[in-house]
Order: sequence, then C-alpha cells, then structure tokens
Amino acid sequence: MQLISDILLGAAALAAAVYCIVLSRRLTRFNQLESGMGGAIAVLSAQVDDMTKALVRAQATAAASAEQLKALTERAENGAERLEIMLASLHDLPDSDTDSRRHRVVRRRGRTNDLEAAE
Repeated sequence: MQLISDILLGAAALAAAVYCIVLSRRLTRFNQLESGMGGAIAVLSAQVDDMTKALVRAQATAAASAEQLKALTERAENGAERLEIMLASLHDLPDSDTDSRRHRVVRRRGRTNDLEAAE
C-alpha cells in the first residue's frame, strides 16, 4: 500500500513539474516586449501616462478659464448695477420741453479753391 502511495505521489509531482514548465513557457511568451503582451502593456502604460499628463493640463486650463469667467461675470454684474443706478437717476430728471425747441441742421459747403488746386 505504501508503494502505491509513493508511486502516486511521484506521478503527481511529475505532473506538477510538467505543468510548471508549460506555465513558465507561456509566461515567457506573454512577457516578451517585442511580440507578446508585454509590449502591448508597455505601449498602453505609456499612453496612460500621456493621457494623465494631458488631463492634468486640461484641468489646469479649465480652472484658469473658470477663474477668468468668474472675474468677467463679476465685472459685468457691477457694470449692470451701475447702469441700473444711472437709469434710475435719469428717471429723476425733470422733463425738458423738446417741442418748443427745433433743432437746426447746418451744412457747410466745401471750398472750391482747394478743389481747383488739387486738380
């Protein structure tokens, strides 16, 4: 009985050794940088790094744009408040009699002497 268990134990050890060799070869092919998945993983890792840097730059640009937009919005709101105050002060002015005064349009004729000299 002991002999059978020793033979089965040896066979199991041999099967485990063969399995480890097969896994080792697969892992070696998987990790090859030129043709295997290792190369693809290295390329993807570089692309992830580039995208991370681009994302950081985009976030910085967006933050700067948001600050600039906030400043411009505050400036516009202040201008709108000033315009409202000016319009309110215009309503307080007395009405002028625009009907009694007529506007005059004065036309001036060009100098003919200058035109003759230019010819």
